[in-house]
Amino acid sequence: MNARKAKHGWIWTLFFSILSVLWVFPIVLVFINSFKKKAYISRAPFQIPTDKMFVGWDNYVNGIEKTNLIEAFGCSVFITVFSVAAIILFCSMTAWYICRVKTKVTTTIYYLCLFSMIVPFQMVMFTLSKIANMLKLGNPVGIIVVYLGFGAGLSVFMFVGFCKSIPLEIEEAAMIDGCNPLQTYFRVVLPIMKPTCVTVTILQAMWIWNDYLLPSLVLDQKRWKTIPMAVQYLKGGYGSVDMGAMMGTLVIAIIPIIIFYIACQKYIIEGVVAGAVKG
Repeated sequence: MNARKAKHGWIWTLFFSILSVLWVFPIVLVFINSFKKKAYISRAPFQIPTDKMFVGWDNYVNGIEKTNLIEAFGCSVFITVFSVAAIILFCSMTAWYICRVKTKVTTTIYYLCLFSMIVPFQMVMFTLSKIANMLKLGNPVGIIVVYLGFGAGLSVFMFVGFCKSIPLEIEEAAMIDGCNPLQTYFRVVLPIMKPTCVTVTILQAMWIWNDYLLPSLVLDQKRWKTIPMAVQYLKGGYGSVDMGAMMGTLVIAIIPIIIFYIACQKYIIEGVVAGAVKG
Protein backbone atom coordinates (compact mmCIF):
# COMPACT_ATOMS: atom_id res chain seq x y z
CA MET A 1 0.00 0.00 0.00
CA ASN A 2 2.83 2.39 0.93
CA ALA A 3 4.67 1.50 -2.28
CA ARG A 4 1.57 2.32 -4.29
CA LYS A 5 1.19 5.67 -2.53
CA ALA A 6 4.86 6.45 -3.16
CA LYS A 7 4.43 5.59 -6.84
CA HIS A 8 1.35 7.79 -7.16
CA GLY A 9 3.14 10.59 -5.29
CA TRP A 10 6.02 10.46 -7.78
CA ILE A 11 3.59 10.62 -10.71
CA TRP A 12 1.76 13.62 -9.24
CA THR A 13 5.07 15.36 -8.53
CA LEU A 14 6.16 14.87 -12.15
CA PHE A 15 2.78 16.04 -13.46
CA PHE A 16 2.73 19.25 -11.43
CA SER A 17 6.40 19.93 -12.21
CA ILE A 18 5.62 19.80 -15.93
CA LEU A 19 2.52 21.94 -15.38
CA SER A 20 4.52 24.56 -13.46
CA VAL A 21 7.08 24.74 -16.29
CA LEU A 22 4.27 25.31 -18.79
CA TRP A 23 2.90 28.15 -16.65
CA VAL A 24 6.30 29.83 -16.20
CA PHE A 25 7.43 29.39 -19.82
CA PRO A 26 5.40 32.32 -21.29
CA ILE A 27 6.92 34.70 -18.72
CA VAL A 28 10.43 33.47 -19.55
CA LEU A 29 9.64 33.86 -23.25
CA VAL A 30 8.55 37.49 -22.77
CA PHE A 31 11.74 38.21 -20.80
CA ILE A 32 13.98 36.66 -23.48
CA ASN A 33 12.29 38.54 -26.33
CA SER A 34 12.47 41.84 -24.48
CA PHE A 35 16.20 41.95 -25.37
CA LYS A 36 15.76 41.19 -29.09
CA LYS A 37 15.35 43.40 -32.13
CA LYS A 38 11.77 43.66 -33.35
CA ALA A 39 12.42 41.61 -36.50
CA TYR A 40 13.74 38.64 -34.56
CA ILE A 41 10.91 38.52 -32.02
CA SER A 42 8.51 37.13 -34.62
CA ARG A 43 11.18 35.38 -36.70
CA ALA A 44 12.92 33.49 -33.86
CA PRO A 45 10.81 33.87 -30.71
CA PHE A 46 12.24 30.81 -28.93
CA GLN A 47 15.93 31.51 -29.45
CA ILE A 48 18.22 33.04 -26.86
CA PRO A 49 19.28 36.49 -28.18
CA THR A 50 22.69 36.42 -29.86
CA ASP A 51 24.94 39.37 -30.75
CA LYS A 52 22.97 39.91 -33.95
CA MET A 53 19.61 39.91 -32.12
CA PHE A 54 20.60 41.60 -28.87
CA VAL A 55 19.57 45.26 -28.36
CA GLY A 56 20.32 45.69 -24.66
CA TRP A 57 17.89 47.94 -22.82
CA ASP A 58 16.58 49.73 -25.91
CA ASN A 59 13.19 48.01 -25.82
CA TYR A 60 12.70 49.01 -22.19
CA VAL A 61 13.63 52.62 -22.85
CA ASN A 62 11.37 52.82 -25.91
CA GLY A 63 8.50 51.24 -24.01
CA ILE A 64 8.82 53.71 -21.13
CA GLU A 65 8.98 56.68 -23.48
CA LYS A 66 6.15 55.64 -25.80
CA THR A 67 3.68 54.67 -23.07
CA ASN A 68 4.59 57.31 -20.47
CA LEU A 69 5.04 54.31 -18.20
CA ILE A 70 6.24 56.22 -15.14
CA GLU A 71 2.93 58.07 -14.86
CA ALA A 72 0.94 54.89 -15.58
CA PHE A 73 2.98 53.04 -12.95
CA GLY A 74 2.16 55.68 -10.35
CA CYS A 75 -1.52 55.53 -11.26
CA SER A 76 -1.56 51.73 -10.96
CA VAL A 77 0.21 51.83 -7.59
CA PHE A 78 -2.22 54.45 -6.23
CA ILE A 79 -5.33 52.57 -7.40
CA THR A 80 -4.06 49.17 -6.24
CA VAL A 81 -2.87 50.26 -2.79
CA PHE A 82 -5.91 52.30 -1.83
CA SER A 83 -8.42 49.89 -3.40
CA VAL A 84 -6.95 46.98 -1.45
CA ALA A 85 -6.87 49.06 1.74
CA ALA A 86 -10.55 49.99 1.29
CA ILE A 87 -11.50 46.37 0.60
CA ILE A 88 -9.66 45.12 3.70
CA LEU A 89 -11.12 47.76 6.00
CA PHE A 90 -14.75 47.84 4.91
CA CYS A 91 -15.16 44.15 4.06
CA SER A 92 -13.65 42.98 7.36
CA MET A 93 -15.95 45.38 9.23
CA THR A 94 -18.94 44.10 7.26
CA ALA A 95 -18.02 40.48 7.91
CA TRP A 96 -17.63 41.09 11.63
CA TYR A 97 -21.00 42.83 11.77
CA ILE A 98 -22.66 40.00 9.83
CA CYS A 99 -21.24 37.39 12.22
CA ARG A 100 -22.11 39.23 15.44
CA VAL A 101 -25.50 40.75 14.53
CA LYS A 102 -27.86 38.00 13.46
CA THR A 103 -30.79 39.67 11.68
CA LYS A 104 -32.57 39.29 8.35
CA VAL A 105 -30.78 42.42 7.11
CA THR A 106 -27.28 41.03 7.79
CA THR A 107 -28.26 37.69 6.28
CA THR A 108 -29.51 39.47 3.17
CA ILE A 109 -26.27 41.48 2.92
CA TYR A 110 -24.24 38.29 3.17
CA TYR A 111 -26.20 36.53 0.43
CA LEU A 112 -26.01 39.60 -1.79
CA CYS A 113 -22.23 39.50 -1.44
CA LEU A 114 -22.24 35.84 -2.42
CA PHE A 115 -24.56 36.57 -5.34
CA SER A 116 -22.17 39.23 -6.63
CA MET A 117 -19.53 36.51 -7.07
CA ILE A 118 -21.84 34.59 -9.41
CA VAL A 119 -22.98 37.40 -11.72
CA PRO A 120 -20.73 37.66 -14.82
CA PHE A 121 -19.02 41.01 -15.26
CA GLN A 122 -20.29 41.25 -18.84
CA MET A 123 -23.86 41.53 -17.55
CA VAL A 124 -23.15 44.75 -15.66
CA MET A 125 -20.55 46.40 -17.91
CA PHE A 126 -22.84 48.88 -19.62
CA THR A 127 -24.77 49.79 -16.47
CA LEU A 128 -21.54 50.14 -14.50
CA SER A 129 -19.89 52.49 -17.01
CA LYS A 130 -23.08 54.56 -17.26
CA ILE A 131 -23.48 54.97 -13.48
CA ALA A 132 -19.75 55.62 -13.01
CA ASN A 133 -19.98 58.40 -15.59
CA MET A 134 -23.06 59.90 -13.92
CA LEU A 135 -21.38 59.85 -10.49
CA LYS A 136 -18.10 61.30 -11.85
CA LEU A 137 -16.08 58.23 -10.86
CA GLY A 138 -13.85 58.32 -13.95
CA ASN A 139 -10.70 59.15 -11.94
CA PRO A 140 -8.21 57.22 -9.77
CA VAL A 141 -10.13 58.07 -6.58
CA GLY A 142 -13.56 57.21 -7.99
CA ILE A 143 -12.49 53.83 -9.38
CA ILE A 144 -11.50 52.79 -5.84
CA VAL A 145 -15.23 52.79 -5.00
CA VAL A 146 -15.91 50.57 -8.02
CA TYR A 147 -13.17 48.11 -7.05
CA LEU A 148 -14.52 48.04 -3.50
CA GLY A 149 -17.90 46.95 -4.84
CA PHE A 150 -16.48 44.24 -7.09
CA GLY A 151 -14.01 42.97 -4.50
CA ALA A 152 -16.55 42.82 -1.66
CA GLY A 153 -18.09 39.46 -2.61
CA LEU A 154 -15.04 37.21 -2.22
CA SER A 155 -13.55 39.30 0.57
CA VAL A 156 -16.67 39.30 2.76
CA PHE A 157 -17.05 35.55 2.17
CA MET A 158 -13.48 34.88 3.37
CA PHE A 159 -13.71 37.26 6.33
CA VAL A 160 -17.02 35.78 7.49
CA GLY A 161 -15.48 32.32 7.45
CA PHE A 162 -12.65 33.53 9.65
CA CYS A 163 -14.85 35.60 11.98
CA LYS A 164 -16.80 32.47 12.89
CA SER A 165 -13.62 31.02 14.39
CA ILE A 166 -12.98 34.03 16.68
CA PRO A 167 -14.17 33.25 20.24
CA LEU A 168 -16.84 35.69 21.35
CA GLU A 169 -15.35 35.70 24.87
CA ILE A 170 -12.33 37.71 23.64
CA GLU A 171 -14.57 40.51 22.43
CA GLU A 172 -16.67 40.38 25.59
CA ALA A 173 -13.51 40.74 27.67
CA ALA A 174 -12.54 43.81 25.63
CA MET A 175 -15.99 45.31 26.19
CA ILE A 176 -15.67 44.70 29.95
CA ASP A 177 -12.31 46.49 29.90
CA GLY A 178 -14.05 49.56 28.48
CA CYS A 179 -13.63 49.19 24.72
CA ASN A 180 -16.42 50.47 22.51
CA PRO A 181 -17.26 48.52 19.30
CA LEU A 182 -14.74 50.45 17.17
CA GLN A 183 -11.95 49.98 19.70
CA THR A 184 -12.81 46.29 19.98
CA TYR A 185 -12.61 45.95 16.20
CA PHE A 186 -9.31 47.78 15.70
CA ARG A 187 -7.52 46.53 18.84
CA VAL A 188 -8.82 42.97 19.07
CA VAL A 189 -10.66 41.68 16.00
CA LEU A 190 -8.56 43.15 13.17
CA PRO A 191 -5.20 41.90 14.55
CA ILE A 192 -6.69 38.41 14.90
CA MET A 193 -7.84 38.60 11.26
CA LYS A 194 -4.27 39.15 10.01
CA PRO A 195 -3.91 35.80 8.13
CA THR A 196 -7.11 36.40 6.15
CA CYS A 197 -6.21 40.07 5.62
CA VAL A 198 -2.93 39.03 4.01
CA THR A 199 -4.66 36.45 1.82
CA VAL A 200 -7.31 38.91 0.64
CA THR A 201 -4.60 41.53 0.04
CA ILE A 202 -2.64 39.19 -2.24
CA LEU A 203 -5.65 38.04 -4.25
CA GLN A 204 -7.14 41.51 -4.69
CA ALA A 205 -3.80 43.20 -5.42
CA MET A 206 -3.00 40.72 -8.20
CA TRP A 207 -6.45 41.23 -9.73
CA ILE A 208 -6.45 45.05 -9.54
CA TRP A 209 -2.85 45.46 -10.72
CA ASN A 210 -3.40 43.32 -13.83
CA ASP A 211 -6.95 44.48 -14.60
CA TYR A 212 -7.49 46.13 -17.96
CA LEU A 213 -11.24 46.00 -18.65
CA LEU A 214 -12.57 47.87 -15.61
CA PRO A 215 -10.18 50.86 -15.82
CA SER A 216 -10.75 51.12 -19.57
CA LEU A 217 -14.51 51.35 -18.95
CA VAL A 218 -14.43 53.73 -15.99
CA LEU A 219 -11.34 55.96 -16.21
CA ASP A 220 -11.05 59.05 -18.39
CA GLN A 221 -8.38 57.63 -20.71
CA LYS A 222 -7.26 61.06 -21.90
CA ARG A 223 -6.05 61.92 -18.39
CA TRP A 224 -5.34 58.65 -16.57
CA LYS A 225 -3.99 55.27 -17.66
CA THR A 226 -2.98 52.19 -15.69
CA ILE A 227 -0.11 49.99 -16.85
CA PRO A 228 -2.33 47.48 -18.75
CA MET A 229 -4.00 50.41 -20.53
CA ALA A 230 -0.62 51.99 -21.36
CA VAL A 231 0.63 48.74 -22.89
CA GLN A 232 -2.32 48.75 -25.31
CA TYR A 233 -1.18 52.11 -26.70
CA LEU A 234 1.83 50.39 -28.27
CA LYS A 235 -0.55 49.09 -30.93
CA GLY A 236 -0.42 51.20 -34.06
CA GLY A 237 -2.71 51.51 -37.04
CA TYR A 238 -3.81 48.50 -39.09
CA GLY A 239 -2.87 46.10 -36.29
CA SER A 240 0.85 46.99 -36.21
CA VAL A 241 2.54 46.45 -32.85
CA ASP A 242 5.95 47.54 -31.61
CA MET A 243 6.75 44.09 -30.21
CA GLY A 244 10.13 45.09 -28.79
CA ALA A 245 8.75 47.95 -26.73
CA MET A 246 5.75 45.84 -25.72
CA MET A 247 7.94 43.01 -24.43
CA GLY A 248 10.06 45.42 -22.40
CA THR A 249 6.99 47.15 -20.98
CA LEU A 250 5.36 43.83 -20.07
CA VAL A 251 8.45 42.74 -18.13
CA ILE A 252 8.42 46.01 -16.16
CA ALA A 253 4.70 45.57 -15.50
CA ILE A 254 4.84 41.99 -14.21
CA ILE A 255 8.01 42.19 -12.08
CA PRO A 256 6.44 44.11 -9.13
CA ILE A 257 3.43 41.80 -8.79
CA ILE A 258 5.59 38.66 -9.14
CA ILE A 259 7.90 39.87 -6.37
CA PHE A 260 4.88 40.73 -4.23
CA TYR A 261 3.33 37.31 -4.80
CA ILE A 262 6.54 35.36 -4.10
CA ALA A 263 7.07 37.30 -0.88
CA CYS A 264 3.52 36.66 0.36
CA GLN A 265 2.49 33.34 -1.18
CA LYS A 266 2.96 31.34 2.04
CA TYR A 267 0.18 33.37 3.67
CA ILE A 268 -2.46 32.38 1.09
CA ILE A 269 -2.95 28.80 2.30
CA GLU A 270 -2.55 29.92 5.91
CA GLY A 271 -5.36 32.46 5.54
CA VAL A 272 -7.69 30.10 3.69
CA VAL A 273 -7.20 27.28 6.21
CA ALA A 274 -7.58 29.68 9.13
CA GLY A 275 -11.07 30.58 7.98
CA ALA A 276 -12.09 27.03 7.09
CA VAL A 277 -12.56 25.76 10.66
CA LYS A 278 -15.11 27.20 13.00
CA GLY A 279 -13.95 27.37 16.62
